[in-house]
Amino acid sequence: MAKVYAVIMAGGVGTRFWPRSREKYPKHLLEITGKGTMLENTVKRLDDYVSMQDMFVVTNRLQKAQVMKQLPLVPEENILVEPMGRNTAPCIGLAALHVRRLDPEGIMMVIPADHIIQDVDEFHRILGIAIETAEQSESLLTIGIQPTHPETGYGYIQVLNEEGSHNPYFAKGVLKVKTFAEKPNLQTAERFLASGDFLWNSGMFVWKVDVILKEIERQLPDLYGELGRIDKTIGTPQYQPTLDLVYGLIRNISIDYGVMEKAGKVYVIPGSFGWNDLGSWDEVSRFSGKDDSGNTITGKVIQKDTRNSFIYSPGKVVATIGVEDLIIVNTEDALLICKKGRSQDVKEISDYLKRKQMTEYL
Repeated sequence: MAKVYAVIMAGGVGTRFWPRSREKYPKHLLEITGKGTMLENTVKRLDDYVSMQDMFVVTNRLQKAQVMKQLPLVPEENILVEPMGRNTAPCIGLAALHVRRLDPEGIMMVIPADHIIQDVDEFHRILGIAIETAEQSESLLTIGIQPTHPETGYGYIQVLNEEGSHNPYFAKGVLKVKTFAEKPNLQTAERFLASGDFLWNSGMFVWKVDVILKEIERQLPDLYGELGRIDKTIGTPQYQPTLDLVYGLIRNISIDYGVMEKAGKVYVIPGSFGWNDLGSWDEVSRFSGKDDSGNTITGKVIQKDTRNSFIYSPGKVVATIGVEDLIIVNTEDALLICKKGRSQDVKEISDYLKRKQMTEYL
């Protein structure tokens, strides 16, 4: 049986989680929903399949020290630092080079660091199917989530439900992918949900390391060529300067758009295991426990006639009177007050701070 390696993508900033999420301490390095940071819990969920020695974490310079602190058993050489964010295709390609150095026939799981999964046993069952299918084929596999509502914050995957010669893995619950769709508006999301053949795109992948590199070569030859330059320098003093140079040249492109949409053998395994990518404060509010008035309260909060609100203020007293449907996040140096349903727009606050060069708040 082929050996399994995990690649954890942990380089994002989490701009929709401002003001708690900052460049040095983004969402995946924080405790958002109880004990353990999102990164620590992601690694813990993979224990049954991958040892710490066989885990790779892709992050950035600002976050490397905190990643190492939270994951002391992951070898430092397995903490891969991107010079700058270039989306998921370069991130996955870089990690694949390092996995291939260890094991050219290895199976590679790609898992984001900032997801919530409640039913770990079911998640493991789905992962097992994906690993087995990847080992038996030259396929690219992703995990899709059965949608529960018309969500506009996720991408979607449309599936083909045919069985037989077109899909030899149908009996295992593996479906062929028809197409990938970007985040839709509400009307389109409602149509997706009603059709019954769309899944949420979880951003989790399983494949043989040589298969994904061959597909990058086929679909993104320019990226593959630059990755080849990096590959020649791994383990040498030229690695870092070459990495810096290449990342200044390569395109910002996602693995979905660059590879998955164009490749031939692309399959998805539908799953229902309490998944949430917590992409906004609204999602955290929906996920969190509530009191009799529908409020989620953390910290020093005095409230009167307050309903259906999410209030986080561990360090300072917050008092609310006669309000409802609010998100209030109070940190040492910043305060967010947001109407529920508008928390996707929090990213615009981070964009504003960048434009005004107010970097002390980023």
